[in-house]
Amino acid sequence: MEHGRFYFLVDEYFTKFNDANLMNNREMVGGIFHDRPSFYAYYDEKSKIFWLVPISSKLEKFKNLYDQKIQKYGRCDTIVFGNVLGHEKAFLIQNMSPVIPKYIKNQYIERETENPVQIDGILEKELQKKVKRVLSLLRQGKKLVFPNVLEMERILKEEMKNKI
Repeated sequence: MEHGRFYFLVDEYFTKFNDANLMNNREMVGGIFHDRPSFYAYYDEKSKIFWLVPISSKLEKFKNLYDQKIQKYGRCDTIVFGNVLGHEKAFLIQNMSPVIPKYIKNQYIERETENPVQIDGILEKELQKKVKRVLSLLRQGKKLVFPNVLEMERILKEEMKNKI
């Protein structure tokens, strides 16, 4: 795994962490299951674990939520908007979750170039700053992320320690 790349998760991850607040691993498009969502990977030096931020194309829904948070709190660190492969997406820090490489199915590769999907440096810096801030606040007891990610992180650290 590499920081700043996009990945898909194996079904086993969702079985192990049976949390209703995790985003579904499969999406039906035209009667066919597709790997969805893809996740932006952030490597946390402190925990030595990757954090995956799902992306969504449901822009209207998340722009409304973003606007509500701005009105209520004056800022929003849990939703970021940016381009992926030329299309605007919502990066849902509020739905991020920890992961270790054994739960990665594959990397998101651009079909035309066969290169790993990437984002521009400005968006990358914004995401890094906000993910780091949200992780810090989570560890201080603030509930900013929907899944029980700190318990998931604890389990993953134990797996790494025991090499399960």
